Amino acid sequence: MPDGRSPGALRPTVDIALVVPLSGPAGMFGPSCEACAALAVADLDAAGGILDRPVRLHAVDAGAPPPVLAARVRRLVSTGAVDAVVGWHLSDARRAITPYTAGRVPYIYTTFYEGGEDSAGVYMVGETPERQLFPALRWLRAEYGRRRWCIVGNDYIWPRETARRTTEFASVLGIEIVGSVFVPLGGRNFRPVLEAIRDSAADAVLMLMVGADGAAFNRAYARAGLDADRIRLGMMIGEDVLYASGASGTRGLFTACGYLEGIASAPALEFGARYARLLGADAPALSNIGESCYEGMLLLAALAEQARSLEVGAIARAAARVGYRGPRGEVRVHGAHTTQPVYLAEVDALDFGLLADLTPRGRANSAGE
Repeated sequence: MPDGRSPGALRPTVDIALVVPLSGPAGMFGPSCEACAALAVADLDAAGGILDRPVRLHAVDAGAPPPVLAARVRRLVSTGAVDAVVGWHLSDARRAITPYTAGRVPYIYTTFYEGGEDSAGVYMVGETPERQLFPALRWLRAEYGRRRWCIVGNDYIWPRETARRTTEFASVLGIEIVGSVFVPLGGRNFRPVLEAIRDSAADAVLMLMVGADGAAFNRAYARAGLDADRIRLGMMIGEDVLYASGASGTRGLFTACGYLEGIASAPALEFGARYARLLGADAPALSNIGESCYEGMLLLAALAEQARSLEVGAIARAAARVGYRGPRGEVRVHGAHTTQPVYLAEVDALDFGLLADLTPRGRANSAGE
């Protein structure tokens, strides 16, 4: 802020813009994101809030066109209406937001992403390809012998950059990228994609698709019979996507992520039970994507409490000492990223079956490391 005060210093609440998709291809994830963020608010307030102040959320639809989203966040930040931004959303939304948060308010981006984010005050809950995707590809090569991959993604930043990095590191991973195809967000004409896969030498498909698009592709993939001999590794697969895909659309589908509801760890089981108990039978399906918003709220609180401030500079000076314990277990901050568990799971109809703990040992990797 121009006068050097922490944002919202005179306000009795800590106000947070919760930026999650409520419309568009990723809109299916919105209800779980909102529910998990609300649960985080309840837990934080029960423990005294953030900096001894109760927490208040302001929902912002990340499914809006990027210029519209950017204008909404700019107004909230420039008027001092919010102290921070937290949310799960696509990378094009993140890039639209950061010019208006950088150096002004802390911004917690809760999803895995392509790497490379270095704007002031931005902290990443999720993994980069080095810590999530690459270990999964190595495991599937070693255990299932899958070496020839075709990449199918939506046509925007995360799929294209992740595909580029995967191709760059393919020889190190011991795999070959035999093709890549990108379809527009919201697109449903998968015929050329399926024909390209069928005609390729691929024995596996890397799916970098969003929400409803991924579910529609899974259904089309199964109808084309490609699931008989070509596995898929989907990097944005939550319970919501499984239900929308249907049991017949998930044969041979794998995912890698930091949280799965069925993980037999005390923190994960406790979180799942509390989510069901407090939010009831009509609660949105609990997914790793929704849970990431709970993690984002915990991370913001831990950063603010360690710094005893919501000011970006104070948080940056304190961040190296920050850690917390949440549904994913022990999470530590390293630079702008975090270290946390990473799991590989195979889909069994509409459930996940844990295959391996892929957690990298050592410090977090940022892009380029």
